Amino acid sequence: LDNKRHVLVTSQAGGCAGMCVDLTLFPLDTIKTRLQSQQGFNKAGGFRGIYAGVPSAAVGSFPNAAAFFVTYECTKSLLGAGGPLAAPHVAPVTHMLAASLGEIVACLIRVPTEVVKQRTQASPSSTTYQMLLATLREEGVRGLYRGYRSTVLREVGFIRTFFPLFLTLFLTPQGHTLYSWQAAVCGAFAGAVAAFVTTPLDVAKTRIMLAKAGTATASGNIPLVLYDVWKSRGLTGLFAGSIPRMTFISVGGFIFLGTYEKVRRVLL
Repeated sequence: LDNKRHVLVTSQAGGCAGMCVDLTLFPLDTIKTRLQSQQGFNKAGGFRGIYAGVPSAAVGSFPNAAAFFVTYECTKSLLGAGGPLAAPHVAPVTHMLAASLGEIVACLIRVPTEVVKQRTQASPSSTTYQMLLATLREEGVRGLYRGYRSTVLREVGFIRTFFPLFLTLFLTPQGHTLYSWQAAVCGAFAGAVAAFVTTPLDVAKTRIMLAKAGTATASGNIPLVLYDVWKSRGLTGLFAGSIPRMTFISVGGFIFLGTYEKVRRVLL
């Protein structure tokens, strides 16, 4: 019962914290999407309609974060219950595997809301509802899952970069764990580095989601999309939106941690 309650509290706190981050820092996300879009920042809307697509983020944010935490906590418990992954020295591997599986499950909720959100951000003259109907009319439910593979690849790539870096920073040379504010700083720094490293995958994901149905980009071939971006815009194109993405993840880490702890304390 205690374990079930822990998972429930964790998922609710994580859901609230995730929603708080997504809605507070939404303008940064819009700027990032428009910088990465094929038509370019100004044609995608520039700084106009900076909250375009926010209803999609609001609807998907809580269940997406909750799904991640439920999967993460349950996988971590199962992996740590016995066998070779229960040993303390392989705890980072357990965390990475649990987080990766958590992202794969969460993306089942995240990707449809992300598709609608990003298309609305890049076409601010349309509403979220109009974009949802247009996507379903043209491509059906399958269209809502365009970019699923690239999103999962981006998230797993982020985790594989973030966790080792965070643990290297988090554990001091003396082996003493840092204070919570120091851990938050380490998390923000590790998050910013991981965000920068995985930006090309984020660019590919955005291009795939925004591409017109039937085009080569819409087929979801990640290497092909990255090669096209490299050919047309070079290294700058591959790292488009890296500054707002790094800021979103660093600042978002602080907001998330604060909200998560507050909600968790209230629920407990």
